[in-house]
Amino acid sequence: MTVAIALFTQDLRLHDNPVLHAACTAADQVLPLFVLDPAVETAGFAAPNRLAFLGECLADLDASLRRTGSRLVVRRGATAEQTARVAAETGAATVHVAAGVSAFARRREARLRALFGDRLHVHDASVTVVPPGRITPAGRDHYAIFTPYHRAWQQAPHRTVLAAPRAIRTPGGIGSENLVVGGPLSPALPPGGETAARARWRRWDVDAYAEVHDDLAADSTSRLSPYLHFGCLSPTELTDRARHHGGDGAQAFVRQLAWRDFHHQVLAARPDAAHDDYRSRDDHWHHDEDEAEAWRQGRTGYPIVDAGMRQLAHEGWMHNRARLLTASFLTKSLYLDWRIGAAHFLSLLVDGDVANNQLNWQWVAGTGTDTRPNRILNPLRQADRYDPAGDYVRRWLPELAHLPGPVVHRPWLLAPEYPAPIIAPDALTLRLRRARALDG
Repeated sequence: MTVAIALFTQDLRLHDNPVLHAACTAADQVLPLFVLDPAVETAGFAAPNRLAFLGECLADLDASLRRTGSRLVVRRGATAEQTARVAAETGAATVHVAAGVSAFARRREARLRALFGDRLHVHDASVTVVPPGRITPAGRDHYAIFTPYHRAWQQAPHRTVLAAPRAIRTPGGIGSENLVVGGPLSPALPPGGETAARARWRRWDVDAYAEVHDDLAADSTSRLSPYLHFGCLSPTELTDRARHHGGDGAQAFVRQLAWRDFHHQVLAARPDAAHDDYRSRDDHWHHDEDEAEAWRQGRTGYPIVDAGMRQLAHEGWMHNRARLLTASFLTKSLYLDWRIGAAHFLSLLVDGDVANNQLNWQWVAGTGTDTRPNRILNPLRQADRYDPAGDYVRRWLPELAHLPGPVVHRPWLLAPEYPAPIIAPDALTLRLRRARALDG
C-alpha cells in the first residue's frame, strides 16, 4: 500500500484542507503529522497562550481524525528531520504541506525539499484565500497599497471548497507525543479547535458586522482570528460562505479576509518586515521603559487605552478597534518603538500571527503600508466615538465602575485616585495638531 504524510502546520482542520485532500487522493494510506519545532520557541513565538490554544486544536483535530478511522501523530523536534523519521517508519512515498510566508516557514520548506526532493508537495492555497504572488501589479512583486490589491483580489479566481474526508486509512504502530504547556496563561482564553471554530461561525451574526464591528462595548466582531491563525477554519470557505450569504455585513467581513491576505503577500515579498521598517521614516524613537511598562500594564491614565490592555491580558485577545488605538497611543502619543508593542502583543495574543501583527503595527506606526504616516488616533475622541456610554471601559476597569456615562473616559475630573495621564491631555492635543499639520 502507498502511504502519504499530511504534514499539518497552520491548517489544523478537516474541512477544506488542500493538504489532507491531496494526501488522501495520492495514496492508499495517510499519516496525519504535526511537529512541534523547538525553533518556534527559540524565535519567541511559542507564547504560553498560543501553546495552550494549540494543544486544544491538536486534541480536537485528533478526535475528528479518529472519527474517520485515522489519528494524529505528534512529534517534537526539527520539522524536516522528524518528518523524515516518520516517513522511514511508514515507508511514505510523498509528503504534503501547506505553503507559508514567514522566514521560518520558508526555511522549513527548504529543509523539507532538501530531504524529500520532488516527493514533497507544497500547496499554496491553504492558509490564505489568494496565495501570495498570485496577483501582482505591473513591474512589482507585490502590492504595497491595500485598495488596488483589494480590487485585484476580488477578481482573482478562488479554488473550490473541499469537503472533509469521511474515511482515512492510517498506518498503525507509529508513536506519538503529548504537548506539554508551561507558563502563566490568560484566565479567559477561547476554546481551541475546529469544532469550537465552526460552532462560533454558526452562532455569529455576520449581517450586523458592518454596523457594529467598531462598537467596543457591543463585542460583536467574529472573534475568529485565533481559529484563522491556526487554520481551524479555512479563509477560502469563510469567503465563499460570506459571499453566498450576501449583505453589507458579509461584504465588510470578506474585506477583512482580504486585508489578511494582503499582509501575507507583503510579508512573503518582504520577510524582513517582521522586524524592520517596511518603509523607513528615519524615526528616532523615544526610550522610556517606565512608560512602556505602564502601557503594558494598562496604567496610562487613559481608560480607553488601559481597558484594551486589560482585555488583552485577561483574554489573550483584543477588540480590533482597541488594537488600533492602543498601538497608536504607544507609537504616536508616547513615540515608543512599534517593536515594543508588537512583541508584547505576540507574548499574549492567541491569534499572534507574524504577518498580521507586525504589519498592522507598522501600519499604525507609519512605517508600513499606510500612505498617511503621520496619522494619530486621539484616544479621547476614539473613546467618545466607539464607547460613547463608557460600558467597555467599565467592563475592564472595575475601579472606575462608579463613574457614570462618558465621564469615565476622563477620570481626572472625578476620580483623582486613578493614575494621572502619562501624557497630559493638553500636551496630547498639541501633538495631534502637529501631526495633522504634517499630514496635510
